[in-house]
Amino acid sequence: MAAAENGGGGESKAAFARIYDALKAELLRDPAFEYTESSHEWIDRMLDYNVLGGKCNRGLSVVDSYKLLKGVGVLSEEEMFLASTLGWCIEWLQAFFLVLDDIMDDSHTRRGQPCWFRVSRVGLIAVNDGILLRNHISRMLRLHFKKKPYYADLLDLFNEVEFKTASGQMLDLITTHEGEKDLTKYNIGVHRRIVQFKTAYYSFYLPVACALLLSGESLENYGAVENILVEMGTYFQVQDDYLDCYGDPEFIGKIGTDIEDYKCSWLVVQALERADESQKSILFENYGKKDPACVAKVKDLYKELNLEAVFHEYESESYKKLIADIEAQPSDAVQKVLKSFLHKIYKRQK
Repeated sequence: MAAAENGGGGESKAAFARIYDALKAELLRDPAFEYTESSHEWIDRMLDYNVLGGKCNRGLSVVDSYKLLKGVGVLSEEEMFLASTLGWCIEWLQAFFLVLDDIMDDSHTRRGQPCWFRVSRVGLIAVNDGILLRNHISRMLRLHFKKKPYYADLLDLFNEVEFKTASGQMLDLITTHEGEKDLTKYNIGVHRRIVQFKTAYYSFYLPVACALLLSGESLENYGAVENILVEMGTYFQVQDDYLDCYGDPEFIGKIGTDIEDYKCSWLVVQALERADESQKSILFENYGKKDPACVAKVKDLYKELNLEAVFHEYESESYKKLIADIEAQPSDAVQKVLKSFLHKIYKRQK
């Protein structure tokens, strides 16, 4: 792969995709395990089914962030390989979370196809596949970064982010799924904690932290950057909650079900804060029911409480605060990285 191939967006994506094939081939030759023909085929299929199929935004963000930190348009072949490998480690982490998440949520589809555990002959073997996906990250890091001075920091980073994400998932599960449905448990503090830990760390902080380590930086010096990225991840999830209700299903590619699924959504939390007693009783009676008439009543209440305007005000205030915090960063390169993230998500429609 020539260095020039990673110059533009499309070329960068093509180079990134090719590195997946190289990493998968290495994992299937891993000397630590004696693969049989059937186990080789299983892993090959399992990886393609679960790691591929997404937009790879998190993984590509490592490459893009690393270029901005280095101040170059083109990476050398080795730099592209290392940045892409870390990007794919994040995509593997995402696959690990999603395979297990779908089992916990009893979901049916993921990325337009049946969830892995619903595929014929897979079932709960998917639990072990999730464990293997997580272990593959350690194998890739060991193979390509063991001699790097930041190897221990990389391992620590992935372990820390995985712990935060699993803890956020636990909070989401015990708040949303366990026991009696009780809207009194839902408030902005609970929503914020779930969002920050379940989504923001691995989706926003992890790609930039990987790029910083690749650049020879110490993460201890970037606490403010971590806070900004977690804040950005929170804003991203609030947008998601808003689009679930107000987005055009044709445009966003899915029909929102947060109301039916009794999600601790930003919208229901805002509604609970603003509703009078009679409005609260409408929420308590109708939220979390599959009946379209109940969903319509909740949406009507959102309209009555003018939650669209509440969201647009939140969006505007969040953007202003994020820009101010970003521009307070001493490094121009770091500012560029943070702004590139923010501009990808600000006022997005899907």
